[in-house]
Amino acid sequence: MAATAAKLANGARPPRLRRSWNALRALFGPQVSSAARERRDTIVLLLALALVVLPHFEHIAWWAISVLTALWVWRLWLALSQRPLPPRFAMLPLLIGATLAVFAEHRTLLGRDAGVTFLLMLLALKLLEMRARRDVFVVIFLAFFILLTQFLFGQGIVVAVMTLLAVALLFFVLVSVNLAEHDLPASRKAALVGGVMLKAVPLTLALFVLFPRLNGPLWGMPGEATGGRMGLSQNMTPGAIGRLLESDEIAFRVRFDAGAPPLADQLYWRGPVLGQFTGRTWIVLPENLRGPTSTSLEVKADPRSVVEYTLTLEPHRRDWLFALEWPADVPAVGVGSGRVRMNDDGQLIAGGLITERTRYSLRSYTQFNLGLNETPLSLRPWTQLPTGFNPRTLAFAGELRKGTPGALQSRDADIKLVNAVLTKFRNENFVYTLEPPVLGRDSVDEFLFTTRQGFCEHYASAFVTLMRALDIPARVVTGYQGGEFNPVDGYLTVRQSDAHAWAEVWLESRGWVRADPTAAVAPERVQRGGSPGALRTGPAINVGVGQRAFDLWRTLRFNWEAAENAWNQWVLSYSVERQRSLLSSLGLRPDTATLAALLAFVLCVLLAVLGYVSLRHREQRDALGEILGLLRARLASVGAEPRAHLGPRAMTQQLRGQLDESSFSSAQVLLARIELLRYSRAGSRANAAQLRALKRDVRRFRPRAA
Repeated sequence: MAATAAKLANGARPPRLRRSWNALRALFGPQVSSAARERRDTIVLLLALALVVLPHFEHIAWWAISVLTALWVWRLWLALSQRPLPPRFAMLPLLIGATLAVFAEHRTLLGRDAGVTFLLMLLALKLLEMRARRDVFVVIFLAFFILLTQFLFGQGIVVAVMTLLAVALLFFVLVSVNLAEHDLPASRKAALVGGVMLKAVPLTLALFVLFPRLNGPLWGMPGEATGGRMGLSQNMTPGAIGRLLESDEIAFRVRFDAGAPPLADQLYWRGPVLGQFTGRTWIVLPENLRGPTSTSLEVKADPRSVVEYTLTLEPHRRDWLFALEWPADVPAVGVGSGRVRMNDDGQLIAGGLITERTRYSLRSYTQFNLGLNETPLSLRPWTQLPTGFNPRTLAFAGELRKGTPGALQSRDADIKLVNAVLTKFRNENFVYTLEPPVLGRDSVDEFLFTTRQGFCEHYASAFVTLMRALDIPARVVTGYQGGEFNPVDGYLTVRQSDAHAWAEVWLESRGWVRADPTAAVAPERVQRGGSPGALRTGPAINVGVGQRAFDLWRTLRFNWEAAENAWNQWVLSYSVERQRSLLSSLGLRPDTATLAALLAFVLCVLLAVLGYVSLRHREQRDALGEILGLLRARLASVGAEPRAHLGPRAMTQQLRGQLDESSFSSAQVLLARIELLRYSRAGSRANAAQLRALKRDVRRFRPRAA
């Protein structure tokens, strides 16, 4: 063991590792044989195609993944074993089978999903008939086209990094295939590819920043706006929000201008307001049921409670935005065909579906009185219940009303009744759980008097039903509550698992008041949020390895989400408004003509600079000749300069007798090394490290005359 460690410390490798390393160097080193070059280029091309295809595994069918993997492994085995490719007539049944499979899966060969799957199949089959140089070009150009299709499904950091790596490898193969006679080391070809990509960086940045932006997603297909996506909906049925609570998907991110966010019990992000109950499902109150009695809400807010923030909303295929209660104004952001408006329920409605990441700034009040100007006619729709449902709940409400002291004094009685119901949830054996029993027709009766197990939507539904049975106007509000503060970038991350439902009751002299029955049963849900790990309890994560592993996981997740958020904010969310803001900050007019002129000027300058750098005359440096010249200068300093036309071996003979014995021996060794690197076959593979070592030894050489 000690001997092995000593060998490794001295740079030696175990025999198996040494054989693998030598095989790898032989594979990626300069190849003399055309067959060896083709095998090497095929292996690199297969690695590039793996990066091209892997991102699509997330959204294609399992059978397509299996077929693509099998064909890729088959082609790699053929390249490594140097076996012949299958005959051309065998490719026809494979092509017909792949076509029929794609058609059976999608009922078409066109469109985004079917088209991409079909292209992937054609790419994999083309690998099995890649015999000529022209076939290699076809595969590479088809791979470039498939790279573009990745952005139809996602534009995150991982996809971007894999795309850049795939492009680099594909260009590496192009360079190798286009070499006429002599091959180059892999490092030399990698340097050529890197130089081309570096020259493309300034042009890419200029086009990204200055090319006129489009309203709408840059990458998309017609009809994508109607695609499904997990999120809140306009109705609430037992179990609907429960599916969201199991999702770690990000709903939106918030950056507060003042730094730290408000307290957790103030982080209520308002969404759809539900006012009609069908006996099982809560839906948005239709306009025809509101009638002429509806009135605009009057809001009296404490100006000292104002909070300013910027919210970045992920696309959710709905037409509403989210805001911290209560929004002081409407955000100035254009979505779809119109501007954002706020309806009578305090919900922000956009002019179209949110199909791309949307960023907007808002001000909200955390202390306010809402709806003080409501009238009995405007409140009547908020007291309606369907007939024939939940008889036990109605009977319990009657008993509760009769048993409340001061029932004739409506103001105090309503407050006492609200507190009585919340006390019932708090003190009796109600359980907050994400796996409640299934409820039947009279869902509220079963929940209140039988199961007593549920999450926020069960408690909000039962509470509002009880309030309406007590003739107290009430409604269900859905949205998100809480969030997770990321200390890396200072953003509050709100996930689908933070989806929440609470209630609002109307009380005389106070207006609409938030009442969260979930907080009475599980206050930790409101204080700590519903994000992953927020409700973790018990000693298992408080001490020892479990706590350290959990802290490490949170740190890694915070850093990754901060990087992902920076990518979203500065790259994917670079919109028309931000482009015009950039022009304004430069003192230019924010219009299309100015933008086009600036883009043309910048491109002309960049192209001129790149043209000069690429086309300027370069002198070929002879590194070994420079080292020999340095050695001649060292010898000339003691009067022993050899004649210029002599080679290293003749110089050695001339120096004999002109230097002392030690200096002559050193000069002989240096000249022998120069001769070896200049004329031997091993010298043709001299690397930069050998030249640096030789140059260092020449500089240290201090000759003395005889």
